[in-house]
Amino acid sequence: MSAGDCIFCKMVAGQIPVARVYEDEIVFAFLDIGPISDGHTLVIPKQHFEKLHDCPPELLGEVASRLGRIAGAVAAAMNADGYNLLCNNGRAAGQLIEHLHFHIVPRNVGDGVFDRWPSYKYPHGKIEKIADKIRENL
Repeated sequence: MSAGDCIFCKMVAGQIPVARVYEDEIVFAFLDIGPISDGHTLVIPKQHFEKLHDCPPELLGEVASRLGRIAGAVAAAMNADGYNLLCNNGRAAGQLIEHLHFHIVPRNVGDGVFDRWPSYKYPHGKIEKIADKIRENL
């Protein structure tokens, strides 16, 4: 997807109305229109990159340096017990808009959001093989 077709790029350009919560020369943060909880905020780099690994490390560092402040403000404003910081990459991972973005999801004890983490145990020997494959791709 090109930046010209991207809904988030159009939001940054002011072509689509949005409930902005933070903006500077690098980052744009706004409320998600389909929230998981009140205050669910999206944080994006203003430059268009589709996935986390597409974003230059320097820019990713600039975005990350703002996440804590924004997340803290969201949590305080929502009187949240905690928050999830999520970044979906690719359709299979739930990324619906092909522009790098981070979800800040305010949480409260017993809210039922993400109440089950679908973990499992590796069969004997498999964890080492997977770690080897990942290291080969670094």
